[in-house]
Amino acid sequence: MGMATESQFHVLAVDDSLIDRKLIEKLLKTSSFQVTVVDSVSKALDFLGLQESEQRINHHQEMKVDLIITDYSMPGMTGYDLLKKIKESTSFKDIPVVIMSSENIPSRINRCLEEGAEDFLLKPVQLSDVDRLRPHLLGWRTLVKI
Repeated sequence: MGMATESQFHVLAVDDSLIDRKLIEKLLKTSSFQVTVVDSVSKALDFLGLQESEQRINHHQEMKVDLIITDYSMPGMTGYDLLKKIKESTSFKDIPVVIMSSENIPSRINRCLEEGAEDFLLKPVQLSDVDRLRPHLLGWRTLVKI
């Protein structure tokens, strides 16, 4: 298959909205990404093995994640909280994190970018936005020499 390299990119998508999760999953799969979707920051942390509970699910050893795309506004922990946890982690700090939001609030956008987010996408996310993710993925792959 000609798309073998791109299909190896694995994106973890985090959004509490079912409609937004389905949309981002469809857009990512249309662009030949492998996608795992979860509906909360807590489940994302579980998936990555970063949850501080005894019953963590260590999926990250079986399936590496090349990029995390997360909604900003979610109940409990926000996408910003997830970003901070990822950037504080020695194992995942270099994984690109992209934040999505339906609210165009410059101070929020700047805070996320300053904390280490690769990009900030305004919802509704479109196919052209997904195309903007590719350089972040390619840069990450080059960085870790996969």
